[in-house]
Amino acid sequence: MNKITRATRSPVLSGKGWSAFIVALLVVCAVAPALNLLVPKDSLFHLSDYAVALVGKIMCYAICALAMDLIWGYTGILSLGHGVFFALGGYAMGMYLMRQIGLEGNYKSNLPDFMVFLDWKTLPWHWTFSDSFIATLFLVVAVPGLVAFVFGYFAFRSRIKGVYFSIITQAMTFAAMLLFFRNETGFGGNNGFTDFKRILGIPIATPSMRMLLFVLTGVTLLGFFLLARWLVAAKFGRVLQAVRDAETRVMFSGYSPLGYKLTIWTISAMMCGVAGALYVPQVGIINPSEMSPANSIEIAIWAAVGGRATLIGPIVGAFIVNGAKSWLTVAYPEFWLYFLGALFIGVTLFLPDGVVGLIRNLKGNKA
Repeated sequence: MNKITRATRSPVLSGKGWSAFIVALLVVCAVAPALNLLVPKDSLFHLSDYAVALVGKIMCYAICALAMDLIWGYTGILSLGHGVFFALGGYAMGMYLMRQIGLEGNYKSNLPDFMVFLDWKTLPWHWTFSDSFIATLFLVVAVPGLVAFVFGYFAFRSRIKGVYFSIITQAMTFAAMLLFFRNETGFGGNNGFTDFKRILGIPIATPSMRMLLFVLTGVTLLGFFLLARWLVAAKFGRVLQAVRDAETRVMFSGYSPLGYKLTIWTISAMMCGVAGALYVPQVGIINPSEMSPANSIEIAIWAAVGGRATLIGPIVGAFIVNGAKSWLTVAYPEFWLYFLGALFIGVTLFLPDGVVGLIRNLKGNKA
C-alpha cells in the first residue's frame, strides 16, 4: 500500500500549471508595478492607484477563500467564523501601525488617540510588543493559530460536525465582534484602528509603498497556493478527503481524524490571519465589523462560486464576487445583497461544482 501511495503521488503542479504560475508571478512582481509606476497616468495602459488598491484587497480575500477551500472543499468542515481569524491578524498588524503614528496623532501623545480620549494613562498589557515589527509578524500567525487550535481541539474532540459546527463557529465570531466593540478591551471600540502613517518608518501613502504591499500580497497568495497544492497532493491531503467522504471508515482504518482536522483547521486560520495583516495597511482601517457573521458567510460564498476542492476555484470566486461587489455597490448599492443571495442560490442549484467545475465539464464535453 505504501509503495502504491508513493508511486501515484500527484505532482504539486503540472507543466502547464507551472507555466501559469510563473506568468502570474511575473504579472504581480513586474507587469503590475511597471504599469502603475512607470507608465504615464494619461496612458491607456496605466494601472491606476485605485485599481492597485482594489486588486490588492481582493487578493487578501482570495487567501481567505483558499483557506476555506482547504477545510470545506477538502475536509468537509464548513466554517462560518473564519472572519474572526482574518480580523485577529488585522488587529495585530493594526496595533503595530497605531504605535508607528507616535506623536503625529491628534493629541500628540505616544498613546493611540482613542486611549487618550478615554483618559488612559498607560498601554494595556496586550499592547506590550506592539512596537516591534518582528513580534507583530509572530502574533499575526500565532494569535489566530492559537485561538483556532483551542477552539478546534474541543470541537473536534467532541465530534461536533456538520451544521452544528457551522453554527458554533458563527457564534464564536459574533461573540468576538461584541467583545471588540467594547472600549475597555483596548481595541478602539466600534471605530477600531485607522489614520495609519507609516510602516517600518516608511510612509504608507506613497505609491511605491502601496505597490510593495500589492506585490507582497500577490506573492503571499501564490505561495499559499503552492502550499495548499503540496498539502492536498500528499498523503495528508488524501486522508483529509477520506475524512470528508467517510470519516467513520477512516477511523476503522486506524487513523485518528482529530489530528488531521485540527492541523488543517489551524493552518487555515493562520492563512486568514496573514491575509488580515496584509489587508489592513492597504485599506487603512480595521474595526469589529470585519468579524461580522456576514463577512464569514461571504468567504464561504467565494469558495462555492469558484468551485470547492479545486484550490484555484475559490481564488477565482473571490475575484468574481468582489469585482461584482465593487461595481454594484457604486452603481446599484440597494441591489448588492439581493445579488449576493441570488448568486449563492443559483450556484447551489445549477453550478454545484462552481465556475471552475463548469469550465472543466465544458472542456470534457468538447473532448
